[in-house]
Amino acid sequence: MATSASQTLRTTSFLKTPSLSLSSSSSRQSLSSAFSVALRPSRRFSKPLVVIVKASGSLDAKPTVLVAEKLGEAGLKLLKEFANVDCSYNLSPEELCTKISLCDAIIVRSGTKVSREVFESSGGRLKVVGRAGVGIDNVDLAAATEHGCLVVNAPTANTVAAAEHGIALLAAMARNVAQADASVKAGKWQRNKYVGVSLVGKTLAVMGFGKVGSEVARRAKGLGMHVISHDPYAPADRARAIGVELVSFDQAITTADFISLHMPLTPTTSKILNDDTFAKMKKGVRIVNVARGGVIDEDALVRALDAGIVAQAALDVFTKEPPPADNKLVLHENVTATPHLGASTMEAQEGVAIEIAEAVVGALRGELAATAVNAPMVPAEVLSELKPYVILAEKLGRLAVQLVAGGSGVKTVKVTYASARAPDDLDTRLLRAMITKGIIEPISSVFVNLVNADFTAKQRGLRISEERIVLDGSPESPLDFIQVQIANVESKFASAISESGEIKVEGRVKDGIPHLTRVGSFEVDVSLEGSIILCRQVDQPGMIGTVGSILGEENVNVSFMSVGRIAPRKQAVMAIGVDDQPSKQALKKIGEVSAIEEFVFLKL
Repeated sequence: MATSASQTLRTTSFLKTPSLSLSSSSSRQSLSSAFSVALRPSRRFSKPLVVIVKASGSLDAKPTVLVAEKLGEAGLKLLKEFANVDCSYNLSPEELCTKISLCDAIIVRSGTKVSREVFESSGGRLKVVGRAGVGIDNVDLAAATEHGCLVVNAPTANTVAAAEHGIALLAAMARNVAQADASVKAGKWQRNKYVGVSLVGKTLAVMGFGKVGSEVARRAKGLGMHVISHDPYAPADRARAIGVELVSFDQAITTADFISLHMPLTPTTSKILNDDTFAKMKKGVRIVNVARGGVIDEDALVRALDAGIVAQAALDVFTKEPPPADNKLVLHENVTATPHLGASTMEAQEGVAIEIAEAVVGALRGELAATAVNAPMVPAEVLSELKPYVILAEKLGRLAVQLVAGGSGVKTVKVTYASARAPDDLDTRLLRAMITKGIIEPISSVFVNLVNADFTAKQRGLRISEERIVLDGSPESPLDFIQVQIANVESKFASAISESGEIKVEGRVKDGIPHLTRVGSFEVDVSLEGSIILCRQVDQPGMIGTVGSILGEENVNVSFMSVGRIAPRKQAVMAIGVDDQPSKQALKKIGEVSAIEEFVFLKL
């Protein structure tokens, strides 16, 4: 397949720190147990998936999951089928830091802070944080990423419950339900005092058009409201599909009769409703918040209520929960308050428990974990297509680094992807992460996954550049080949050195199976299953039979055998795929064959 003139080159540069050493740590445990991939969609939910890898360790020992806040029985049952479950509630920060070093995963709601100190105290054992709910502002994502810990949440199970609660507060506020109820129970009958306002024909601004916001919009449309929304990330066609107009922030807050908040708490959204924004609002606006308390400046809201700018507010969340007993906002006569009940339905609690339990168990098993928060999201259909290339990428990384002679420092790696697809149609982050994993794990004790691959490479002074070769032809398959080169190192197998002086390995996917197709300047074709023996030999009759006989005598099954040569009767490289590791005696016999000039055994 011819290469077109256009190439796209992207380079990721990293800081200069001590390079990866190959000298003393190459005796690490069997590599095959360090990584597993399985396509297993969630039983209850269809959503984008992301790869997570599992650490090496005993296959018999059960992982330990710390459940730090109350979780539904259905979720606990799922967890207990797979792991040892420690339900310890109301832990102090000190108690959590002490206990976390014994845990592989932790599940929290909004009340437990998973801080940097928690990750540091885990000693590297903590691999998954499960947030039973949507918001993750109580988890230090930067620290989680640095420590290679996947953070997953449960964003779908409580969506309807939160939306219903938002609509309930909207209607209750408009008709003074809470105040009228308290009045009647106090023995009063004040019909004139609690005259409300109608929802029909009023403009509702939904601030944040995500899962909950869009469900609130659907229900508000059913109540006859005109719905607009502000969300800088929402696609306009998705909003139009349910009759919602996307507008600017200022247009939303200045034209709305009702404002419903459905945004995450981030540095950008913190106190986004403040004195300045309240001043822009229509006099008599009514505000609902079932998102996060910190998105409203609570003191400014009190001032806006007292001034009549905001007629009423209905709040399910607060900056500090529970709020102090003398909180002026909670005590305000024009405020309806509930104690963070957005997800508090029996159905939602059950659904959240199951969703987060499945996500945590799946991640610990090394399967494709859903709802990853601190890793790139890869649509399921893309991931399914890339799966054999993910395996190929990781194994090429392992092969390349094992070819480096002991004592050499790996500093510079170049990865080349050849594809007929346009660069924008091929996201290589997942492939780069798996190559990084393959290079680093065999020569260190570090656990590498999609979450921390780039950070780990940077920390070790490993510079990875990526080049994309755009090929002519049909873009039916995502990639034609992947090539990995390691520069400025010596090789324990001299034939792996290319004409330009780098260790070079190249692979393709054939019929869904990863194959090694080039070593140095030699073309080969061997399935990347089991392990591989590479031999440089004089090209002469009987070599395949000679080596095959030696392995057969040792009861080592040969899965594939391929020979690549420069020219007949000249030098050739024989690649042999074996299911089992040959004994030292068998490898010695291969090395003693007179026509074999060098050989190396590579463990996949």
